[in-house]
Amino acid sequence: MDPADFYTGLVVELYSPLKSGHEDPERYARFVLDSGEPALELGCGDGDPLLALRALDLDVEGVDSSTDMLARCRELAAQEGLDVVVHHQRMEELDLDRCYRSIFLAGPTFTLLPDDGTALAALRRIRTHLTPDGTALVPLFVPTPTPSEQLGRARATTREDGALLSVAVTTEERDEVARVQRSTLRYERVLDGLTTVDERVWTIHWYTRDGFRDLARAAGLEVVEVQDDEGRPAAHDASDVTFVLRAAR
Repeated sequence: MDPADFYTGLVVELYSPLKSGHEDPERYARFVLDSGEPALELGCGDGDPLLALRALDLDVEGVDSSTDMLARCRELAAQEGLDVVVHHQRMEELDLDRCYRSIFLAGPTFTLLPDDGTALAALRRIRTHLTPDGTALVPLFVPTPTPSEQLGRARATTREDGALLSVAVTTEERDEVARVQRSTLRYERVLDGLTTVDERVWTIHWYTRDGFRDLARAAGLEVVEVQDDEGRPAAHDASDVTFVLRAAR
């Protein structure tokens, strides 16, 4: 399923309440302050952490492929009294009338791109939209298979209106050669005795470090550093890393 189609309807409604954690806005605020404004968040979704950065009066815009998520982002921004500029575009087709000193993804959204060809197109669009002195931040991760005993076991929460919300991985396929993992997610909402269910296929495409370096190089970018979540040089065997990229000289 296309990521833009994944984030629609019930999934958008349940996304934030069922999210396992929220991005640390301080990390991205430091990045923007160090790299410079203006900044652009790719895959901004419903505004985590974009809205927190706007609350700090940082010049940050957002882009996402899901109209439903962007509508939710605008709604939340209005509730918080924030002005926010967001664009409905795909990363691999990014075409804005502005260049940015800071371009970043908050979390490994880049792994939602289905294959290396699409990833290369996205990296080329990042390169096009970077100022000559700009920096890009691309977090990546290698997903771990869901243990068999966890399949069908839901993560649940109760909303303020009494709705019981849950999501569970029901099936999963993994291709180590293609570096793709496909998980079927079952989203469910139970409210006033009425049950609403939607099943979506969640596709993750991961990268080797050398493979991602090659893609970055082909896009006209150079790898400045590979960091861990604390901004330190990542261990050679770390599965969760962040690539710091700049335009190749």
